[in-house]
Amino acid sequence: MADLAKGTLSARRGRAADIIPLSEAIRVWIRVAALSFGGPAGQIAVMHRILVDEKRWIGEHRFLHALNYCMLLPGPEAHQLAIYIGWLLNRTLGGVIAGILFVLPGFLSILALSYIYVLFGNVTFIEGMFFGLKCAVLAVVLQAVFRIGSRALKNRVMVAIAAAAFIAIFFLQIPFPFIIIATGVIGYLGGRAGIAAFKVGGGHKAQSGKILEDRDSLLGADIPVHARPNLAWSIRISAILAALWFLPVIAILLTLGPTNVFAKIGVFFSQMAVVTFGGAYAVLAYVAQEAVQHFGWLQPHEMLDGLGMAETTPGPLIMVTQFVGFLAGYRDPGVLNPLVTATLAAILTTWVTFLPSFLWIFLGAPFIESMRGNAALAGAMSAITAAVVGVILNLAIWFGLHVLFTEMWTVSWGLWSMNVPVISSIVWPSLVLTILASLAIFHFRMTVITTLLLSAVFGIAWALLMSWGR
Repeated sequence: MADLAKGTLSARRGRAADIIPLSEAIRVWIRVAALSFGGPAGQIAVMHRILVDEKRWIGEHRFLHALNYCMLLPGPEAHQLAIYIGWLLNRTLGGVIAGILFVLPGFLSILALSYIYVLFGNVTFIEGMFFGLKCAVLAVVLQAVFRIGSRALKNRVMVAIAAAAFIAIFFLQIPFPFIIIATGVIGYLGGRAGIAAFKVGGGHKAQSGKILEDRDSLLGADIPVHARPNLAWSIRISAILAALWFLPVIAILLTLGPTNVFAKIGVFFSQMAVVTFGGAYAVLAYVAQEAVQHFGWLQPHEMLDGLGMAETTPGPLIMVTQFVGFLAGYRDPGVLNPLVTATLAAILTTWVTFLPSFLWIFLGAPFIESMRGNAALAGAMSAITAAVVGVILNLAIWFGLHVLFTEMWTVSWGLWSMNVPVISSIVWPSLVLTILASLAIFHFRMTVITTLLLSAVFGIAWALLMSWGR
């Protein structure tokens, strides 16, 4: 007992060693990954419950501080938070293991569903399942608009930013990255000037009741030796990760050419990893805009099918990009078997989507203490979050048009054009099921997973009923 107490005290004083045994950490991260349903909010809640409340490995304030840093970064914040905490507890190897385990169940699940989709997607049972999921996904995206909006739009300035972002992307077709950059600059300047409207109070609310203070956690309040700023280590690890990210993409470009599907996937999703601020739903608006309209890798209803897969499997919601890459490879296989190309494309998409998260964390995490309480960065985050509300509203309307209507007509004026639904082409079963899914989420407070599963069952029943009637 004395040795255990001595070892714990040594950890709290910041010795350069694992805070907990790596084998125990791996078991816990597998558990976190297996339970990580429900999008970023659900995944962060699972990590908080297990790591803070149950295991008491990390204190409340340190957990929220890490989360706030991850929210400032492009990419999936829940994945980055797992890397960050894994690194704090078990050094670089711990961060790598936590990050890999966090996405592995989702990757394997969506890969299996992607095979089923392309091989058996025309089977009535499968068609019905995805019909139901699409309607539920529309309700889930609407919920995201209200959930994020209630947290982000605290004053008239934030409401104005959200409205401007919606107008910019929906009516003016301004690309998503430009909207995020512009709002980030506005928020940064507003926060630096001390304008009250741009102040934020840390991301997710702590649970009510007594919280676990940092000093009472296993990690303690002090910064471990390995987590202290070390410019040489940061440069070295960043160089390795940057090489792992860019060298495969460069090699593909040089050997296969820029028009090859692998080259397009590598470049596009690498760009996405740099500009995707604001969470998964904001990212989906950008991916849908480019993958559907620009590259033509998949159809709008297929984007909804992929989102349904990501919603019903563990792991980050942005795993839907893997499905996009899979279909892109399947439909442009080159000299390879389509399934082989699709599998390689899914792996490449996942690689360039999630590897940057390791780079952002290992590069910046040791220096985040100096960022704590930075008003300018807080202002940038508040403005970006407000803009994301407008972007997600655009995504909800885009999904709704393709779920509820079968025909569109184009309204043009000079260089500007806009698709408007043909009212007579409304799909009544989709409308009814979308309303039922919305009632389940908003009125009956059902979980996302329950709503998706029930909608899938209703969709299958409807498809079977229609097939028997023919």
